[in-house]
Amino acid sequence: MGSTDKIRRILTLVERLQSGRLYNAPELADFCNVSHRTIFRDLKVLQQSGVPVLYDDERRGYFMPAASFLPPTDLTLQEALALIILTQELGDRDKGIPFQEAARSASLKFLSNIAGQLKSYLGDVASAVHVRMERRHKLDRARPHFELLQQSVAEKRKVRLRYNSLYDGREIGLLLSPYAMFFSRRSWYAIGRSSLYRSIRTFHVGRILESTLTDDSFKPPPRFSVARYLGNAWHMIREPEQRADIVVRFQPRVATNVAEVTWHPTQRIVHRGDGTVDFCVTVEGIREIAWWILGYGDQAEVIKPRELRQLVAQHVRGMASIYRMDDGAAHRTRKRAR
Repeated sequence: MGSTDKIRRILTLVERLQSGRLYNAPELADFCNVSHRTIFRDLKVLQQSGVPVLYDDERRGYFMPAASFLPPTDLTLQEALALIILTQELGDRDKGIPFQEAARSASLKFLSNIAGQLKSYLGDVASAVHVRMERRHKLDRARPHFELLQQSVAEKRKVRLRYNSLYDGREIGLLLSPYAMFFSRRSWYAIGRSSLYRSIRTFHVGRILESTLTDDSFKPPPRFSVARYLGNAWHMIREPEQRADIVVRFQPRVATNVAEVTWHPTQRIVHRGDGTVDFCVTVEGIREIAWWILGYGDQAEVIKPRELRQLVAQHVRGMASIYRMDDGAAHRTRKRAR
């Protein structure tokens, strides 16, 4: 069952518990059309989230106090709906942004305090709205490192790391002054000054092997920002010495799809009379955008610069050699079969 499907059940559960009478587990299960086990799990989730779900031992039933434990809100229906959907979807443990489960707890507290009309509306609409994110990195073992880095950023204290560096091809040790935490597409990153490289670098939280908070303090540069650090990188790898004005021509089959998306702040689309489009963009570094172009296969052609065209051609030749080997093996197999 999806996270938005659970919203309607939670709304029904909270509404019953706030009605002024007590309900036992079988009654709640019937109202929500789920098993007793699911109801007990939902009640536990509400309680762990700070929602005051109480049990009366004498009357053998669950209830919620009439007094609100959160201040009243004046949100509109659309504002409340947007809040619930975002916190439920992005805070989903398995499919949302990693380590943001607290957002779901906050939304459950909010649900228990809203008016009946709004509660009914949210139940009808939220269960039909879904958010599908990109596949993400498995970061289950990285939670302690993520939380320690958050503390480090807040307290401006350096962190000692043992890190599996793909750039160096080995494990490295360093002292990091983390300026910011950054989630992009599939994973969390820490951006800060590295004692090893003596410059600001990006570190994938999932590749941290050990982390220790030190007593050494640091002071971020006054003008630092994630946007300034990334500059005109296509995604995350900025190479200031490789600033390039790029033109990629897309064939009619994919031209509309490409033109509909804002891929980069500097992009410009030129529609041509034959149905193709020229995608024009200025980036710092050509390696990342090369992989994006390759994803369109023969529907994309690099017009300029020459360096990017050569890089894409190099990848294409490598791919072609692999498939030629496969074709040769298949041809030999067919000959033996005869």
